[in-house]
Amino acid sequence: MISKRHSLRTAVIGALGAASLALAGTATAATGTATHTTPSASVAQQAPAAQAGITAKPSKTSVRAWELFRVTGKTTGIAAGSKVTLQQKQRGSWVSLPASAPVSRDGSYSLGVKLGLKGKNDLRIVNGRTASPVFDVTVH
Repeated sequence: MISKRHSLRTAVIGALGAASLALAGTATAATGTATHTTPSASVAQQAPAAQAGITAKPSKTSVRAWELFRVTGKTTGIAAGSKVTLQQKQRGSWVSLPASAPVSRDGSYSLGVKLGLKGKNDLRIVNGRTASPVFDVTVH
């Protein structure tokens, strides 16, 4: 009788040990601390994604109505070939203008702009939810 209890106890302990090892393996897989990972997974863990950003600089800060000027800048974290668009603040909200340009391989862009709304124009460059700081161009 003692040997049956002893073997039953050994079987239960062995089953609990196997279950805890299985749970420990699941926990390490869930936290990403497994000892063997694929090279692409370790590279992705080491290099965090660059935060998207846009700079913008007008070639002129004062222009005549419908005079051509350029807005140039650099982007970070935005794919080459993506479009950046000019927005103008009108009556308190941002309105996209029909002026856009592709982002080059080095992250730069150059955009030709003509404005007709006289006075101080608050402008910015956007791509999705990423926006440049606001800059002003006065139209006479």
